[in-house]
Amino acid sequence: MSWIAVGALALVAVLVPLGMIAVSWLLRPTVPEDSKRATYESGEIPTGGTQIRFNIQYYMVALLFLVFDVETVFVFPWTIVYQSVIEDFGLVRALVPMLVFIGTLVVGLVWAWRNGAVKWARSVRVADPSGNVEQ
Repeated sequence: MSWIAVGALALVAVLVPLGMIAVSWLLRPTVPEDSKRATYESGEIPTGGTQIRFNIQYYMVALLFLVFDVETVFVFPWTIVYQSVIEDFGLVRALVPMLVFIGTLVVGLVWAWRNGAVKWARSVRVADPSGNVEQ
């Protein structure tokens, strides 16, 4: 009997967004213009193509940031309750799981370092110390 309520809720959760999309599609104004399809760059005239290649290094740095940012989410609360956990469970049972966790993160950082994930790629155009630009 309780599954009927779950099914009804799921049906409403699907039908309401689909209904909103359908109504907005029916009511929207259609004014075909070529300028609507142009690339918009903050009011500036677009230069170059839209299919540019980003350096994969940006994504690697972002992923490493997420990994070590999530790590702080786990370590910070542990440090807050550390004293009471030592009193309840003892030093070894309180410290070993966190040391294993941090050790795993250190191994991941060493792996990323050795594979060059934290080493920034050099550009094709590099300026030498005298100010001349090399190609």
